Amino acid sequence: MIQVQNLCRSFEDKKRGTVKAVDNLSFSVAKGEIFGLLGPNGAGKSTALRLISTLLKPSSGSATVNGFDITTESSDVRRQIGFLTGDMGLYARLTPREILQFFGRLAEVPEEELKRRSADIIARLDMRDFADTRSDKLSSGMKQKTAIARTLIHDPPVLILDEPTAMLDLPTARVIERSILDAKRSGKCIVYSTHIMEEAEYLCDRIAVINHGQLKISGTMDELRAATGKQRLREIFLELLELPSAA
Repeated sequence: MIQVQNLCRSFEDKKRGTVKAVDNLSFSVAKGEIFGLLGPNGAGKSTALRLISTLLKPSSGSATVNGFDITTESSDVRRQIGFLTGDMGLYARLTPREILQFFGRLAEVPEEELKRRSADIIARLDMRDFADTRSDKLSSGMKQKTAIARTLIHDPPVLILDEPTAMLDLPTARVIERSILDAKRSGKCIVYSTHIMEEAEYLCDRIAVINHGQLKISGTMDELRAATGKQRLREIFLELLELPSAA
C-alpha cells in the first residue's frame, strides 16, 4: 500500500550548504503490516514521513500511497492517510468529542457514522472520563489519546504514526499499543516511528533503520539478527550506527 522509491529531500543551510535530509530512500509497506522506521535524532525519519504524507515535496524520487502518487495526486493521498505528528495541534477550547466531530466532518464522514465511530474510538482508547473536557485542561496522555483518536476518525486505510507513545506512562502507552494492533488486525497499513526499541520489537512486523537520511537495513527481527549477529533490537540498532553498546 506504500511504495517508496529512491526518495530524496535536500535543504539549503547557510552554514552546512546542501543537506540531504532523506537520501535515496526506498521501502514498501503492505496491507495489515506495521513497519517500524527507526533512527537517531536528525536521521531523517520525520522528514520521510512528511514526504509520504505530502506535507513536503521530494527533491527527487517517488512514492505512492494506496496507488496514488505523492506529488501528482497529493489530495488523493491525503484521503488515504491518518497522520499523527509530534505536534498534536489540538484546539484548546474544544473537547475531544468536539475535535472528533470537527475532523470527521472535514473528512465528510456521514453524521450517523461519525457519531458511531466517535463513541467506538472513545471507548477503545479509554477516553470516556475526559471526552467532554476542554483540551487545555487535559494531561499529556489524554491529549495524545485525543490526537490518535483524531487520526483514526475517518477510518483511513493507511496510518503514519510519528512517536505515538513519546513521554507517556506505561498504562497509557499500553492502551495506544492495543489500538495500533487493532488497526493492524483490521487490515490497515501502518508506518510507525519510535525511539523505544522494546516497543518497536513488540509491535512491528518489519523494521527499517535509517541514518543521515539513508537506509541502513530493513527486515524482520530474524533477518536483522542474522545480518548483525545481535539479538536485541537495541544492540542491532547500535551496531548499525557503529556506536558502542553497554558492557
